[in-house]
Amino acid sequence: MSHGILWFKDLFKANVLNQYEICTFVALRKNTSMMKYLSRILLITFVFVFSATYSHADSWRDKTELLIYSPRYFGPNAFPIPEMRDGQVSERYEVEVRGEYHYYTGDKTWDIVGRALLPFFRGRAGIEVNWCFKEKYKMTPETRDERFAVETESPIKYNGDIVISSFFQVLKSEKWVDATISANIKTASGGRLCDARFTDAASYWFDVNVGRNLWKSTDGKASIRMQVLAGFYCWMTNDMVHRQNDAISYGVGFTGKYRGFTLATNLAGFYGYENNGDRPIHWRNNLRYEIKKNIISFRYTHGMKDNLYETYSLGYIRCF
Repeated sequence: MSHGILWFKDLFKANVLNQYEICTFVALRKNTSMMKYLSRILLITFVFVFSATYSHADSWRDKTELLIYSPRYFGPNAFPIPEMRDGQVSERYEVEVRGEYHYYTGDKTWDIVGRALLPFFRGRAGIEVNWCFKEKYKMTPETRDERFAVETESPIKYNGDIVISSFFQVLKSEKWVDATISANIKTASGGRLCDARFTDAASYWFDVNVGRNLWKSTDGKASIRMQVLAGFYCWMTNDMVHRQNDAISYGVGFTGKYRGFTLATNLAGFYGYENNGDRPIHWRNNLRYEIKKNIISFRYTHGMKDNLYETYSLGYIRCF
């Protein structure tokens, strides 16, 4: 028996302590013991949480070295495929907001994209900015493991990349062809690299768009047009040997117009050097209806190779 307890009993026998003081003494001893136990529990909990967090951070950083920087092993917005521009630069300012749904066997993705087109020099040149400012996804565990990702869905909000494009009209001929050249850069602003959503690395591409009318009505309200695209595409990787991957971009398509309706269909993609899922092919379709400078746009894209998403998009465009 401890000396503290014996001392307490002696005081009690000597009637030195009254009942209230005895209760207070016992309560203080109990509270002291309880505080010791609580302190130990809190310390153990803190050590466990810190260790788990540090271990999770280490596993996240370790996995980024395993990521494969190609369209096959990233989300649907990580590697934009060059747009077909009919060999023309629009003379109107455009602002667009669209929602997109991408479906793949192991990945469902929703996003909202904003776009602004600013032509100048009377339609001889222009700048376009695209920004995927909101994305949400849900992957299966199998797809997560295939991509060496960490989570099946993001625990936090994040933004996508910004793509800045500049283009110039180098040839404009009703008799021959219309041709534009463009320079494009994708920023490293996208989030969730750990889940293989965006690359956190820059990409750039250059291309030539050539278009020609195959048929046009006398009143100009209906036409059929053909266009082709060819260019160079490059992006940074995490490979210590090949720090960047180079590709040849290509595309061919047709556009039909009748009054306020426009239907465009094209086959486009790029052919990468590494052959590690870097050769995507998309079949893209876009139906637009314009009334008084307001355009409703519906897009459907079928991923034919490497980037195998079915994409549905609905957008609103305001022209000025």
